[in-house]
Amino acid sequence: MIRLEKEFVKTVLGYYQSKGRHDLPWRKTHNPYEILVSEMMLQQTQVDRVIPKYEAFLKKYPTEQRLSKASLADVLKLWQGLGYNRRAKMLLVCAQMVVVDFKGAFPTSEQELLKLPGVGPYTAKAILAFAYNISSALIETNVRSVYLYHFFKDQTDVTDAELLPYIERTCDTDNPREWYYAVMDYGSYLKKEFGNPNSKSKHYTKQSTFKNSDRQIRGAVIRTLTIGSYTRSELLAVLSNFEDIRVDAQVIKLINEGLIKYKNKRYNLPR
Repeated sequence: MIRLEKEFVKTVLGYYQSKGRHDLPWRKTHNPYEILVSEMMLQQTQVDRVIPKYEAFLKKYPTEQRLSKASLADVLKLWQGLGYNRRAKMLLVCAQMVVVDFKGAFPTSEQELLKLPGVGPYTAKAILAFAYNISSALIETNVRSVYLYHFFKDQTDVTDAELLPYIERTCDTDNPREWYYAVMDYGSYLKKEFGNPNSKSKHYTKQSTFKNSDRQIRGAVIRTLTIGSYTRSELLAVLSNFEDIRVDAQVIKLINEGLIKYKNKRYNLPR
């Protein structure tokens, strides 16, 4: 490892030792199911919002076996406040697959983990690192921020392929779990202190505005249905802040995705 990279590692670990988020609840477990829950919840959602939801979710569904028996309606009700409700459905299906397809044995390889819905390359590698302490080149927004800030300060349109050699050389292969905790905490600090270095990444896309978006309508539909069943006219009356045609369009999509049901002229959450 060259001198610059050694200094980089020292900087990252120094920050983590003095200011790291050591008390995050998902860092107190090596259980792959609990890690999966945290990773699903943390996708595009702030840590402070996730913590109480994570703790409440695991209190009700402490194991994949318990979750696999839940109804989607109950899972969606508990998920409210996190947004991106498809993640709740995918998490439920993940639990069912682990119990049925994997005979209750949580996958231990990237290839097997990628068979689970909603688990992409990052989530699979995160489970390997945080549950099993297995080293791999892990890239997400905070990791990108750190390597872009330190090694590509004067460049733009930097690809993940360009970052990979630095990530692979600097990763602590004996303890990747702690190393990635440190990198992510340091990346979160950099974004707050110096702006988002990810804007230099070729893979960077700015998150769309939530207000008056299709995402807001979808969330409002499901949140409304956690209370009970509604006819179309009742649902449109509750969601009168949005145009009827837009609500109808999102309702159709939610039905096609299996997130809501339409029966006897009423909309419901799946049981």
